[in-house]
Amino acid sequence: MTYPEDEEHPRLLLHNFLSAQECKELEFIHKSNCTVGYRPNVFSTTLSHLIATNCAHLIMPFVPIRVYGISLTERLKEKVEEFFGCEYELFIEFTGLISWTRGASIGWHSDDNRDYLKQRDFAAVCYLNNYGDDFKGGLFHFQVGDLTIVPSSGDVVIYTADSRNIHAVDEVIDGERLTMALWFSRDAAHDEDAKLISLLSQTPFCNNGPELLLPLPASSNMYWFSPEHASSYEFGFDICCARLHVLGYDVVYSEEKISCSNVSELLIERLRLARGNELFDYEFLNILHALQVLQFYCWKASDLKSTEVKNIIKVVPLLPSQREKSLCLKSISLKDLHLAESIFSAESAKHSNWAHLTVAVAMWGDYAHRLHKELVMCLPHWKTHQSIFQVSFDDK
Repeated sequence: MTYPEDEEHPRLLLHNFLSAQECKELEFIHKSNCTVGYRPNVFSTTLSHLIATNCAHLIMPFVPIRVYGISLTERLKEKVEEFFGCEYELFIEFTGLISWTRGASIGWHSDDNRDYLKQRDFAAVCYLNNYGDDFKGGLFHFQVGDLTIVPSSGDVVIYTADSRNIHAVDEVIDGERLTMALWFSRDAAHDEDAKLISLLSQTPFCNNGPELLLPLPASSNMYWFSPEHASSYEFGFDICCARLHVLGYDVVYSEEKISCSNVSELLIERLRLARGNELFDYEFLNILHALQVLQFYCWKASDLKSTEVKNIIKVVPLLPSQREKSLCLKSISLKDLHLAESIFSAESAKHSNWAHLTVAVAMWGDYAHRLHKELVMCLPHWKTHQSIFQVSFDDK
């Protein structure tokens, strides 16, 4: 859908450009990998961050959305070039998943309104969930034309990044507003693909062991949310622990001697999950590993209901000493429990079946290995062309 002002203020709204499956997969990736974002109450997941945290395989779901490659499906880069009449001229400058939570907003601005953003020519915002159902507030407004975009899952709004399309986003009142944002540039020096391929080329892919695909946390300050963006850990909460908490799970660390005063240590220690008085007797490498599996479980919950459970992971009673230690550690990682619950809405009632979580552990592993295999096969082609695109392979 184009608008009457499109000659002077070119913009385009595409309905249902992304499928429901694509939106849910990107939601899973974001909620299991995001860090504190660039604005208050905003969280982000960049492709470079996925590579840096041993999750390079998770860039694969982005590839057919960003640019189609050999397939015939028209995707975002091609749609932007077509609409603005600049075929084969653009480079993707940035790709990121961004969520806005309670209190997040931004006033009137253009997307190139800083000297370090002048390379941005066009923008695309892809909505991954729905206004009203998943969040309240967060409407997108263009200043000229008094035009309001109501976010709907799968829709994409495309516009120029300059002052012709000044826009704002209302404050989010409740829930979590999820988007994928892309910016495009005519300047090859800002080509995101070249930077990502360089990072991937430095990543070892020769190890085929199960530890290869386990996430490795970044610096603890990247996961620490404070309402005042304080650098210390006196206020706020760890967002990984908070997301586990709102899903209804507690963390029980495997190492008995773990400190109750070191937030950084809590990110990298082995752990198990508890719910109520039950302990799920499966050891996760670290908190990101546990979070990825649980968010994968949330994503696949409807599929898991019809899945036969063959191998039941033992569920044992949670000992009083384990509960006491868990509560002590929670007091360190969730300094402000009420704030965490207000930022990330509770979803615990929907996901509570240990048998299905058992299946999700195996399914998550299969999913990660499939994406890793695709990445390893694509990377030589990307290096050759210095471009990230969807590669078609013979079934053999």
